[in-house]
Parts: sequence; C-alpha cells; structure tokens
Amino acid sequence: MKRVAFVFSSAPHGNASGREGLDALLATSALTEDIGVFFLGDGVFQLLAGQQPQAILARDYIATFKVLPLYDIETFYVCADSLAARSLNEATPFVLDVTVLSSAALREHLSHYDTVLTF
Repeated sequence: MKRVAFVFSSAPHGNASGREGLDALLATSALTEDIGVFFLGDGVFQLLAGQQPQAILARDYIATFKVLPLYDIETFYVCADSLAARSLNEATPFVLDVTVLSSAALREHLSHYDTVLTF
C-alpha cells in the first residue's frame, strides 16, 4: 500500500488551494490508510482555531479539518520554524492535535512517503 503525504503550504483564504487539498485528502482516505498531513509555510494558518471566514465572505472549510480523525487520518505534522516565523508556537490553539517538528525532521518524515501532494 502506498504512503501518501499531503502538504498544506498556502494560507486558507485568498485561493482555493486549501479546500482542494482537503477534498483530495478526504477522497484519498477511501483508498489508503497510510496518510500523513503536513503544514508548513503559510499552511500553518490552516490549523488556527477560531477563524471567521464569513467576515471576509469566504467559505468555512477549516472546521472540516477537525473531522479528519473520523476518516482514520491521524498523522499531522506542523513545521516549528514556520510557526515561529509567523509568531505562533505549540501553545497556539489548533483545530487538530499536531506534532510540531523542526524543518529538518519534517523533511525526514516526508521522505518516507511514496507520493507527496502539495496544496
């Protein structure tokens, strides 16, 4: 069975990349059980709890990330360097329970996946 990694690297608002990635992630969960989800760069903003996208007339799909464990997707990593660059840290409230890794450790984990899809 192939191991598939999903990398979220863009901010949640202003483009459809995050929503498309989430749709692909949910669809892939029906095909394989070995999925890892990585958040780096501006993708760390996908995890922030308490966002109010309706205030900028955007769709709220971030709450959907909360249901990923119901689809047996339970491996979530976030880049510590990306958090620090955006004045965030491990104490920041996220919509998922994530493992915070240095960028080097994150790259090491990514290298163990057969397919990497970036959104």
